[in-house]
Amino acid sequence: MTRLGYQIPNFTYPDTAPDQLFPTITKQAVEAENSGFDTVLVMDHFYQLAMLGEPDEPMIECYTLLAALAQHTSRVRLSALVTGNTYRNPTLLAKIVTALDLVSAGRAQLGIGAGWFELEHDSLGYEFGTFTDRFEKLEEALQIILPMLRGERPSLAGKWYQVRDAVNSPAPLNRIPVMIGGGGERKTLRMVAQYADESNLICGVDEIGRKLDALAQHCERLGRDRSEIVVTLQTSACVAPTHEQAQQEFDAYVARNPRAEARRGGAIIGSPEEVAQRFSALLDTGIDGVTVNAPANGHIPGRVDLLGRTLAPLIKR
Repeated sequence: MTRLGYQIPNFTYPDTAPDQLFPTITKQAVEAENSGFDTVLVMDHFYQLAMLGEPDEPMIECYTLLAALAQHTSRVRLSALVTGNTYRNPTLLAKIVTALDLVSAGRAQLGIGAGWFELEHDSLGYEFGTFTDRFEKLEEALQIILPMLRGERPSLAGKWYQVRDAVNSPAPLNRIPVMIGGGGERKTLRMVAQYADESNLICGVDEIGRKLDALAQHCERLGRDRSEIVVTLQTSACVAPTHEQAQQEFDAYVARNPRAEARRGGAIIGSPEEVAQRFSALLDTGIDGVTVNAPANGHIPGRVDLLGRTLAPLIKR
């Protein structure tokens, strides 16, 4: 399971021709693997998110990309952070994740959430529905996908999905860990307690304690051992050999992408010593690890390596 994950959230890099896009992404994944990250993750979106760029900026379908990255790595787990359940029928998703496990020699992980990006749904023709609809769909999907990944043949006559003796052959090579993303205390964390191996929180630092308490309460109510669940926090960083260099690289990112100014307050920017200190404080809140992205400078050779070597010693395996 993930304790130190590197997420690649953007594919808009300066002075990068289209034929160099995948090599630039691959270099980040390889640096992540070699520097101590245990998981490489990409977003499951078709349009870029508003806080990262314009909707028409490059976005690569995540499972095709993960399968390609599997051929250039050998140890890191590979996952979406996280799959939008609304984009694929659950039986198809089970087959896709199984295929990723096979082509990666057993390194697939299922990250999944209810889906939230309304513009993407409306523009591309995916049914968005209400908040309640999406969470009902997610729960039914989990009741189909998880048995399929574990060698069973589920049947479900649900409100949203109907399957009968769903077969998944060949089976995954290993038991595929399941991460549910989000921090909703009533619905999301209850589903983590009931179905998942990992929770990836998206929340403020001051909210972490409350989220962990909510998860523990759901586990107690459901008879689940809370210690079985790994909890990670989604973060963003910009590290460079010096504070000044890191600040310059983040400023250059904002100059290329003015929307990124809104991310400045939430990003951890600085030298390796400064970044390590900030992440050490995060880990003291009770979480087990972090997922971290570096949209400002992850494309610069050596920066992902520096980030991994800075953070890996902080993580308890």
